[in-house]
Amino acid sequence: MVEGNEATQPEKKHNKQLALFLAFFRVGIFGYGGGPSSIPLVHKEVVEHYRWFTDDEFGDLLALGNTLPGPIATKLAGYIGYRVAGPIGIINAVLATILPSIIAMIALLTTLSMYKDKPWVQGMTNAVVPVVGFMLAQLTWQFTKKSKEGMGWTVAIVFIVISLIVMEFLHIHPGILIAILLLYALFGGKRRREE
Repeated sequence: MVEGNEATQPEKKHNKQLALFLAFFRVGIFGYGGGPSSIPLVHKEVVEHYRWFTDDEFGDLLALGNTLPGPIATKLAGYIGYRVAGPIGIINAVLATILPSIIAMIALLTTLSMYKDKPWVQGMTNAVVPVVGFMLAQLTWQFTKKSKEGMGWTVAIVFIVISLIVMEFLHIHPGILIAILLLYALFGGKRRREE
């Protein structure tokens, strides 16, 4: 009985590492347009496909990840890799995320630079933009519904409008806004509980 458990333990670790690599390799391949466009893909793999995180956990991770400097895709890959498979999982997930980009940049940019003025290259680029836009809109709607569940429609809409004003009209970085909201939730919530 013990031997069977010992035999399956490395196999489970191997399978988890393989699943982690495949999940983030797919994100790396299809995350056209950079970090923000890869967020819905990470969500699909991590929450819907492998169920390593819940929607709430992923939302919290995304909010915290946006307050830190650096590309969001690699931050998500690093943390999720660590949570799923430990220190080796970090290396695995981050490499799987960046490897497709490295290969694609070398291969595609070399080729596309030769044909950059051709209509089919411009059409290919233009055709992907609406798909990425829809994926981001879908993720936005999911987070809006989550906000409604936690705060109600009125408060959620007020926060959305304030965020829009602060980021689009006052040009304040979203990380600063998120940091302020986290500090308010931490200290403002503590003060309310004490009263």
